[in-house]
Amino acid sequence: MSDPAALAARLQAGDRTALARAITLIESTRSDHRDTAEDLLAAILPASGRSLRLGVTGAPGVGKSTFIETFGLMSLAAGRRVAVLAVDPSSKTTGGSILGDKTRMGDLARQTDAFIRPSPAGPMLGGVARRTRETVWLCEAAGFDLVIVETVGVGQSETAVADLVDLCLLMIAPGGGDELQGIKKGIVEIADLLVVNKADGDLAPAAQRAASEYSHALRLLRPVGAAVPVFAISALEKRGVEKLRQHVEAAAHIGTQDGSLDRKRAAQARAALWSELGESLLDALKRDPKVAKLLPALETEVAATRLTPSAAASRALAAFRGVPS
Repeated sequence: MSDPAALAARLQAGDRTALARAITLIESTRSDHRDTAEDLLAAILPASGRSLRLGVTGAPGVGKSTFIETFGLMSLAAGRRVAVLAVDPSSKTTGGSILGDKTRMGDLARQTDAFIRPSPAGPMLGGVARRTRETVWLCEAAGFDLVIVETVGVGQSETAVADLVDLCLLMIAPGGGDELQGIKKGIVEIADLLVVNKADGDLAPAAQRAASEYSHALRLLRPVGAAVPVFAISALEKRGVEKLRQHVEAAAHIGTQDGSLDRKRAAQARAALWSELGESLLDALKRDPKVAKLLPALETEVAATRLTPSAAASRALAAFRGVPS
């Protein structure tokens, strides 16, 4: 990999190839790349934090890619530079990912001031990749002032994106019988905006009904005065998207003016510290030779129901700490 200082300089000068190389570097799991990646991040960190960060989540097939392309093109027309970080699911069998989002957003991908980067989720839960946060910083340092994070799209538990972005947008398809999901805990509870897509053709009445029902359901989840806007749009026909875009811009402006955005990002940074500590400790645990020697026997005992998972974990931790179990 390139010298981190030189790579950082090229990236901040707007070199898209350097940005792509930088993302590949920080996503690498090779131990010899980690120090270089940290040096790179340290170099670009002062130039980060200058974008509007928007998370887009929702079930597969709801139209996230179509919406992001339409939203992105409208944002470009309004003077934004747009980066899209699309997280794709990884196969538990092969570990591979399709990474087809760039193809699905062909018109946006061809724009000079747009950048689309698909990344595999890997073993991470919550709909995002482990290094999505750092990838956002790289895009900001490269001059992109709207960064859209598109999640895997797996359902109610996909809440990790809310810890990465300024506004979290949940997309819903009409006519799927999901209206009652609005009263459940999970992603619906933490979303800043709800968008009922596909409000066109025969589905238009169902979309309007779904938007109304979600508006009522959300009142059960949020305190008085904390209403969540619900929009019915057609990303395919580009109806309602500009109104939504203007709402997003206005909400971000208010958050900047009243200091709530800075407070939110500070809380996210603290949460990221503890998350990174947990993941790093788990990595260290797996690499420890004493634990590696013990784990096959523990797995056998657990699989045969001769030992509980919690007891096995205690023994592995005791070996890691070097104390008798």
